[in-house]
Amino acid sequence: MSRLKIRFDELAKEGRKALIPFITAGDPYPEFTVPMMHAMVEAGADVIELGVPFSDPMADGPVIQRASERALEHHTGLRKVLSLTAEFRKTDQTTPVVLMGYLNPIEIMGYEEFANAAQRAEVDGVLTVDLPPEEAEECVALLKARDIDQIFLLAPNSPVDRIKKMDAVGSGYLYYVSVKGVTGAGHLDTADVERKLAEIKQHTDLPVGVGFGVKNAETAKTIASLADGVVVGSAFISKIEANLDDPEQAKKEIIELIKSMRQAMDS
Repeated sequence: MSRLKIRFDELAKEGRKALIPFITAGDPYPEFTVPMMHAMVEAGADVIELGVPFSDPMADGPVIQRASERALEHHTGLRKVLSLTAEFRKTDQTTPVVLMGYLNPIEIMGYEEFANAAQRAEVDGVLTVDLPPEEAEECVALLKARDIDQIFLLAPNSPVDRIKKMDAVGSGYLYYVSVKGVTGAGHLDTADVERKLAEIKQHTDLPVGVGFGVKNAETAKTIASLADGVVVGSAFISKIEANLDDPEQAKKEIIELIKSMRQAMDS
């Protein structure tokens, strides 16, 4: 049984929802990443999404694009991200880690080599933004054989047949993109989210996490009342970007925001 299933099952029994922070590996420099991951867990994170830096992150807004650029300046590629995950695993054997990124670096490495390397690093899930379920059969099979979940993105305009397809092919959880556009976009309409989640839940038993547009404790609490998990990225990376000359201050502000979200979600 995967760490993701164990974690979501535990949370369901407790009547709680998953807080899933996202940071870009290697931002602002590689040595920052693993201590930040541990600090996020201590502050109340249930699952960590670790961004794999990429030179053309088409689904990401300017905040995460710039995070990728900073990480790539330090040569943080896919292999480095896997080594950072392995380092995290040395002292945390329970928190699920999901790699989020694009297909190109995986294709360059090769699907099987990537699957083997991800298994060695004890990765729990892979979310490949530009890999649709119709083209994911080979990658899904290789990851599934190694007990790694392939996670798919659902959009506000995803039709029922696509929801069913992602339910059939995917595992771990489904990631619902709550707003049209790129990461960091605003205009989160919770009524629309509630309507779409009700539709999604009719066609899957997988947990559903909601991301894009969650920026503060109040929004996290609202989304937690609707979904199984709350994914937050740009709000944390903005704090890194605002404190590039003082990464420890960035860490402190991220921890404070996670604690406030955790408290709001549990209240």
